[in-house]
Parts: sequence; structure tokens; C-alpha cells
Amino acid sequence: MIQGARKRILITGATRGLGRAMAVEFAELGHTVVGCGRTAGAIARLREEFGASHDFTAVDVADDGQVRAWATDVLDRLGPPDLLLNNAALINRNAPLWKVGADEFDRVVDVNLKGVANVLRAFVPAMIERETGVIVNFSSGWGRSTAPEVAPYCATKWAIEGLTRALAQELPTGLAAVPLNPGIIDTEMLQTTFGGRAKHFLSPEAWAKVAVPFLLTLGPKDNGKPLSVPGQ
Repeated sequence: MIQGARKRILITGATRGLGRAMAVEFAELGHTVVGCGRTAGAIARLREEFGASHDFTAVDVADDGQVRAWATDVLDRLGPPDLLLNNAALINRNAPLWKVGADEFDRVVDVNLKGVANVLRAFVPAMIERETGVIVNFSSGWGRSTAPEVAPYCATKWAIEGLTRALAQELPTGLAAVPLNPGIIDTEMLQTTFGGRAKHFLSPEAWAKVAVPFLLTLGPKDNGKPLSVPGQ
């Protein structure tokens, strides 16, 4: 991707944390942000803040029907994204695996893994038809290592690593798929796991100042490479 060229950036989980911070930074750099989040009120606030040159929709990525309807609308009006960022994710409450209930386990898998697959299924064919585009599926340090009491989350992020690297082998020349470890950032998600220790890490806004320019450099040369945001 050419640094500085105006790009269409699609971000899932755009209403808070890393997703929102990236949306702000991409917009400030002059790119068009197309985002989704589950909460209609938060989406309405993004629409008001960002204005009509960007596009935000209330979508639960775990619902394949909602994702397909969103993709149909976006592709018809705006065309395929140049950079697709599968960022939306949940983490389980700290607990040994055998104490994580089935409903909670299912929700983590539904958003973190099946939600990514839903978005890929909906948008990648149009990117392939255009013969260009970069897909970044957000992994984690816990997609390459493990920790106690977050086994469901670890399982989904390890799965994202494998899914993305397999997808990279399937894409035609001109496209790329990358599993990305964003690093440890002081988000609401981290706070649920780390508690007060989370404040010792970068804010999402400070992280985005580094991450967004890095994301804009990604291209076919990076296809299949498990990457990390610099400095993380």
C-alpha cells in the first residue's frame, strides 16, 4: 500500500479501545473509515463525531446475517476496502477453564473467531475481484503464548494465527493477509484482566500513533507473516 494515498479502511469493533483509536488516527491522516460496532448508541456518536465522509454501522460480527447485510450495503455504495482490520474481540472473565461457562466460552469464540470468518466471507471476494487489498486479523501476544485464566481467549487468538496464515496461502497475487499482535495496551479489555496494572501500558491513542502508520505500510510483501506493532 502506498503511504499517503487516500485509502478506504474497514475496522470492526470501532466504537472503543484500539478500534476507536485507529479510526480517529486514520481519519486524521485523510483516509476514509468504514467501521462497525455492536452498540447503536456508540455508532451514532461516531457518526456525529466523524461526519458524513466516513461510514459507521451497528453490526454484531458474530451474526453472519448482519455481517452479510452490512457488506452488501458497503460494497454497493463504497466498494471493497483497501485495508480490512478484523479488530473486534472479547475476553473471558479471569477464571480457570473449567469454571468458564458454556455461554461465555461460546461468546468469546463467536466474536473472536467466527466473527472474523464472517467478515472475511463477506468482504474478501470483492477484494479478490479488484485484485488488491490487505487483510489484518488482530491476534495477541496470547495468540503466540499462553497465560492462566484466559484459556478461551488464548484459544481464539491461536486460531486466528492459523486461520490467517492459511488464508494467506489461498489469496491470489496482489493481496495479503497478516496476523498482527498489537501489543499490550491499556484498554477496557486489558483492565478486566490486569486490573490496576493496565495503567502502566500505552493508551490506545498513543499506540495508534505508531500502529496506524505501520498498518499503512503493509502490502503483498507481508502476506502470511505473523507481525507485531513496532515497539510492542
